[in-house]
Amino acid sequence: MTDGGIYYSSKGEVMKRFNSKDGYGIVKLQRMGVKVGIITGRVSEIVARRARELGIQDVYQNQEDKIVAYRDITTRLGLADDEVAYVGDDEPDLPVLRIIGFSAAPADAVPAVVNEVTYVCRSRGGHGAVREVVDLILQGRR
Repeated sequence: MTDGGIYYSSKGEVMKRFNSKDGYGIVKLQRMGVKVGIITGRVSEIVARRARELGIQDVYQNQEDKIVAYRDITTRLGLADDEVAYVGDDEPDLPVLRIIGFSAAPADAVPAVVNEVTYVCRSRGGHGAVREVVDLILQGRR
């Protein structure tokens, strides 16, 4: 959802950049009944705010071991691993990417992730990669 950058204002406030096309794709996906969640290694009120704007209820921040949050979500929603799609860009995402049904990475993901996923996006993180994956999922549901 972001470009991976961490930006600071002149007052020291942390800022992040989000892509509006990614956001619209997420809303569209949810309207089709698909659950969307966020698992991130950092803590950011900005991410929480963006999730609220998009109607994403499952937001797990400060997750060093992302598989723990992933298991919580899938258990609570009654999902099997092969029913899950996940977009990741760095090594902490690998444990989840290796077990799910559809794994994807933005074009600028680290090589270790690119080598493990089912699909590598043409778009970079924060520049339409999420929308690209959303469109693939929606095409597959038709």
